[in-house]
Amino acid sequence: MARVLLIDDDADQLEIRGLLAERAGHSVASALDAASARECFTRFQPEVVVMDLRIPKSEDGLALIREFRAARPLTRLMILSGFTADFTGRPEAALVDEVLAKPVRSARLLELVAKLVVCLVCLLPQLRAADAVTFRVTAAAEMLADLDLSSPGSNWSQEGREAALADVSLDGRIIQNVMVSTGAETHTYPVFLGKVPAGEHSLAIAKNTGYSAPQSGLSVHGARFREVRPADPDYIAVANAPVLFARRNTVGKFTDIPLIVYAERLTENGQSILQYTVIFSNEDGGTSTRALMARWGRTTDVEYVYRAWLGGNGQVERAAIQADGHKEIEFRGQRDGAHPMLIPSTDNNMVSDGGPSAIRYQIAPVMVDLTGHSREEVIDRHPFAYRIMAEELPRENKLRPFGTVDDHKISDPRNYLYLEAKVQNAGSGFAALVRLKGDARWRSSNLGREDYAIERSGWVRTTVELPPGTKAADIAGLGFACIVVRPGRGPLPIAGTCQLDAVGKAFFLDRDYKPEPSLWSLQPQSPVAIPSGQIATFPLSGARN
Repeated sequence: MARVLLIDDDADQLEIRGLLAERAGHSVASALDAASARECFTRFQPEVVVMDLRIPKSEDGLALIREFRAARPLTRLMILSGFTADFTGRPEAALVDEVLAKPVRSARLLELVAKLVVCLVCLLPQLRAADAVTFRVTAAAEMLADLDLSSPGSNWSQEGREAALADVSLDGRIIQNVMVSTGAETHTYPVFLGKVPAGEHSLAIAKNTGYSAPQSGLSVHGARFREVRPADPDYIAVANAPVLFARRNTVGKFTDIPLIVYAERLTENGQSILQYTVIFSNEDGGTSTRALMARWGRTTDVEYVYRAWLGGNGQVERAAIQADGHKEIEFRGQRDGAHPMLIPSTDNNMVSDGGPSAIRYQIAPVMVDLTGHSREEVIDRHPFAYRIMAEELPRENKLRPFGTVDDHKISDPRNYLYLEAKVQNAGSGFAALVRLKGDARWRSSNLGREDYAIERSGWVRTTVELPPGTKAADIAGLGFACIVVRPGRGPLPIAGTCQLDAVGKAFFLDRDYKPEPSLWSLQPQSPVAIPSGQIATFPLSGARN
């Protein structure tokens, strides 16, 4: 049976469908509105979504379709609509698996849910590590797989128990690895298998004893497969996703592992570009941990690794990688099919095409549109990355007690307020400020340092450290400071200007390192100009929208 997410603004219909689906053996989560649907989708990771398009209006439903398909390509989407003709003319119609005209009988609904599960899901409740599962490919296709794995006895924060490395074999040949870093908790690891010919195939998953932590086990709970063909809107992104080898000096050390790969569709001079970015669990070199939290709002490393310029037929005309020194150079390396083969070559995860290492990752990319967010939005949508980020810090000796200063160490990431804003800088740097109730002091993201201010423009992310246990109700106000900075650390300019265009979100991480609901957002009627040397402040109450 499957995990099914039901979305409808009619509470009675939602309850009836939920009871029927549970009686049919499915695990069910429900949502009445778009915000709840997003939260349930992230937490529940459904295999099938049944959604009424009007929740509460069609534009919300269309946005959810795009977001769900980008976040979990294997999830099957079933749409209920009173105006199917109108919907089938929309671009989103190509992203869903079934469209049903309302009213629809419950029996028919459950029949189609079961059909989607049978067609595309091979659940393996009794599957043991090293057992094999067979799947059939109707015609040669790029294949995606969602692997439900856990590692009993593992804990990413503890030396000797960090994780199990899984070998993934296709038809008896090891083709890739998965670092099972989430411990005893079952987590879905999305991978691509490459182009697989038609016919019946066998997939096996086994613990790699040579590169697994001594005390880590490996359990396999399920696998789901999806064929991706040229007609699929995400085909080009999947077909060109990079193979990423582990950086050679990380092999066997459980550090700086790739967690998420995301792809963006961009344009340059009218030409389409696919850009692939990797979120790594840590940054072993380059920016200090304190500076990462101040300027980027996380201690993970987020680096674009591969960029492909596409012709009118969707074929790659030329490609580039981000190499040592953040230089973009032409990709001249080997490919596995259309998949470029890359390896990080520096401690801050610049890449090269210089050959393999002992560990090979093929992480399925998620499609994202970041025109309205910073890059860290991808971590918000996949919050397991915050947990792995935080758990790696003690092993790297990068944590200190709150209220102390110890080199470039930080305190528990749950002590920080995470803030996203859209800003424009000119000869200036941006810093966020927080004042707590009953406290006259303002606490800053840049810790009083010019070099910790954010100099880039656009959507940015930062953090402000606060006393352990601080809640939204404890915050009296937020502020934004404009600081003169030295371009390239050269001569100090006379003055500069900052502009605050919007505040996207402000949130804490909960005890499980998941983002709590945003406590504040701001969309000014007009941009707020802040000359250098000045701050703009906003009381928290009344500023929420």
